[in-house]
Amino acid sequence: MTTLWGTAGTSGEPRPEELISRLTVGRDPELDLELLRFDALASAAHARMLGAIGVLTEPELSGLLDELRAITSDTQFRIKRSEEDGHTAIENRLTAQLGEAGRKIHTGRSRNDQVIAALRLWGREAVLDLTGQLLALVEATGKLAAEHAETSIAGTTHTRQAMPSTLGHFFAANAEGLLDQMPWLRTAYEHLNRSPLGSASGFGVALSLDRELVARLLGFACVQVNTLAVQNDRGRTEAHALSVAASIATDLGRLASDLIRYSAEELGYLSLGSETTTGSSIMPQKRNPDVLEIIRASAGRCRALHAEVTGIYGAVGLGYHRDLQLTKEPFLRGLPLATDCCAAMARVLETMTVDRERCRQGVLPATAATDAVYQRVADGQAFRKAYREVASDPASAYPAASGDPAESWRARRHLGAPGDLDLSYLERRLAPARTWLEAQRTAIADVWRRFERD
Repeated sequence: MTTLWGTAGTSGEPRPEELISRLTVGRDPELDLELLRFDALASAAHARMLGAIGVLTEPELSGLLDELRAITSDTQFRIKRSEEDGHTAIENRLTAQLGEAGRKIHTGRSRNDQVIAALRLWGREAVLDLTGQLLALVEATGKLAAEHAETSIAGTTHTRQAMPSTLGHFFAANAEGLLDQMPWLRTAYEHLNRSPLGSASGFGVALSLDRELVARLLGFACVQVNTLAVQNDRGRTEAHALSVAASIATDLGRLASDLIRYSAEELGYLSLGSETTTGSSIMPQKRNPDVLEIIRASAGRCRALHAEVTGIYGAVGLGYHRDLQLTKEPFLRGLPLATDCCAAMARVLETMTVDRERCRQGVLPATAATDAVYQRVADGQAFRKAYREVASDPASAYPAASGDPAESWRARRHLGAPGDLDLSYLERRLAPARTWLEAQRTAIADVWRRFERD
């Protein structure tokens, strides 16, 4: 392919245009295959709008819609490197099949608002997928919290035994932390769920575009009004979504670290299922927590992908810059990675087993010292005096009657402490989250049905 900047180059060296193409086109021909159906969906809505304002005739519109539907089901569709991206590949296909109608499809838009539309359509579904897996994981974690509400275990700080607690308290803490991500997921979704089409390259076009119609056809909640603001959101929108994905992945990485420690032979509090562990190529006795280790590493990768996007878009001024093309790949990788980590962690929890007796035996007598202090406080002794008395012989604080650590954690009966988990609050928060998720999925399914049918 000869480009405007191309020259022949010297023998044995890549032609300059090939070097430039490798840098500027990057992996877009591969990445845009993931966006193809969303690009076609947005193009269909745009075509309907062009028909409504008189740019396309009815026969032209009908032909375009048929061909766009065909593109989404064509498993052999490929994007040539000479086409650079999916937008050009779709337009070339439409022009080859329909002639003049294909040449009209780009009226009133730029590749800038076209790619933003495809990314937002893809992104809102990716956020819903992540939400669904997150809620399923919260349910699995909450179930374990209920099942092990009375399984004694040593609570730790600084990786050292601190106070008697329960495995149920541990899992309830993780469930609540994960559920705390829901407002941020909804915010990311709402940020994505705005129509950018009609902004063109940031300054609109000299046509009476019906941006509201396009937004309704695509099921967007609203139009992002200012056309330049649309372009300024490139990268920032992706960063918002990746931020919550990275935060969720970080929660999972921390949980993975704890489960790895609890399942180590030295503790043996729990055993990981064979479905989520791997063997060794040299040591036949080994069952390794590879899945948990990959989840932990993936948390770091998600944070890196978020940092990559913020590093790119934070360095440019207002409007579109080619730098922003490089925010696409981390966005397409980060959200599915966090989603897969949620699904994998749920599988780990479903297949592991707990040794309640090992958990109980692992609690050291001295961990009851703090509760012994507060028992003296309840009897009227000053805290500091009680503290000093117990500190002189912490091991003696362990309940002498039965040696059962439950005698200690059961005394902490205020809301949310090991003695009163009150897991009903999880369901009270899960119910509206499920309702919201189902409503968004239904709305998006309606958009696809309309595209495929009308």
